Amino acid sequence: MTATPPPQPTFLEVGQPPRRIATLVDAGQVGQAPGFIWLPGLKSEMTSTKATTLAAWGAATGHAVTRFDYSGHGRSSGRFEDGTIGAWVEEAEAVFERLTVGPQVLVGSSTGAYIALLVLRDYLRRAPALAARVKALVLIAPAWDLTEKLMWDKFPDSARRAILEQGVYQRPSNYGDGPYAITRTFIEEGRRHLIAPEGFDPGRPVVVLQGLLDEDVPWEHAIELEATLTGDHVRVHMIPEGDHRLSSPDDLDLLRRVLTDIAAA
Repeated sequence: MTATPPPQPTFLEVGQPPRRIATLVDAGQVGQAPGFIWLPGLKSEMTSTKATTLAAWGAATGHAVTRFDYSGHGRSSGRFEDGTIGAWVEEAEAVFERLTVGPQVLVGSSTGAYIALLVLRDYLRRAPALAARVKALVLIAPAWDLTEKLMWDKFPDSARRAILEQGVYQRPSNYGDGPYAITRTFIEEGRRHLIAPEGFDPGRPVVVLQGLLDEDVPWEHAIELEATLTGDHVRVHMIPEGDHRLSSPDDLDLLRRVLTDIAAA
């Protein structure tokens, strides 16, 4: 039997100078709303286990699924160390506005969950018609305020000195892919996008999946997000045996159930 070839991405040009952003789009069945957009985590890609699970669920249920790689990730252009939170928000918004129609659910993992929150907040502030198309958010181990709360505030003094004096810190990875560069620009640009302390009212359901064994995004961070977002829209599912990746069979089953519930709401 001939193996099915992997899907081939199409590309968007975003920003100036243009960044070439790789995308995978399954249009779903006509009239089957909402669509779903996958926002990957830091150093992750649109072909990860959870992203593929979302795509397979969409194919089975007829819902459109749109995926993409940030610049400096996967099949997209650029270097990881040149990335910023603001650039990735711009790319996510370009995907939303140019590749999707109708109501959408933003599904973000780790840093992608943070990007999803920032996209919604930006639309609420400047583009109500676009905000109205965001039906709900599904946030997996949300690394909100990543650059400050989960990086700068937790870095040892040696890492902070490296960032301030040398412009970069080679942060060790927990996932066997070697250290990766956290630049001074990444930290300082990130301060333009912090959600705390003011928070905001998302105005639609926000479902959080959080592992109690997560060493990268502690469960307390999810509880703090629930307290920071106003309007009583956040629902947190704590997963006793869950780690940061939340990619076990049971975790993926829970994700599919949440997607099904959100689609039917």
